[in-house]
Amino acid sequence: QVQLVESGGGLVQAGGSLRLSCAASFATGSIFSFNAMDWYRQAPGKQRELVAGITGGGSPNYADSVKDRFTISRDNDKNTVYLQMNSLKPEDTAVYYCNAPIVATNRGIFYDSWGQGTQVTVSS
Repeated sequence: QVQLVESGGGLVQAGGSLRLSCAASFATGSIFSFNAMDWYRQAPGKQRELVAGITGGGSPNYADSVKDRFTISRDNDKNTVYLQMNSLKPEDTAVYYCNAPIVATNRGIFYDSWGQGTQVTVSS
């Protein structure tokens, strides 16, 4: 099974910045490639929402609520995706999850892999 591990969450004041990382690994083999990678978030009492995504070719897309504040990037050599979050607002408070829709490994293709989430709390 492909593992996604998020890190970088924490408590920050409004206007501050955080950088989230999502590292993909495969314990019983090797990852050949992963196509798109997405960041979602879920605030208490709300549905999980897509925050940002990046294609295999590196093209990003963003939810309107984070456009011009968040930047998604990837390092294919490290099988890692990043989410740089600037000008954070209290409404950005949520658990942030990364998702890999398709991951190609030497043992086959894995679909819809999720990380365990990392908490981001923005104080006003």
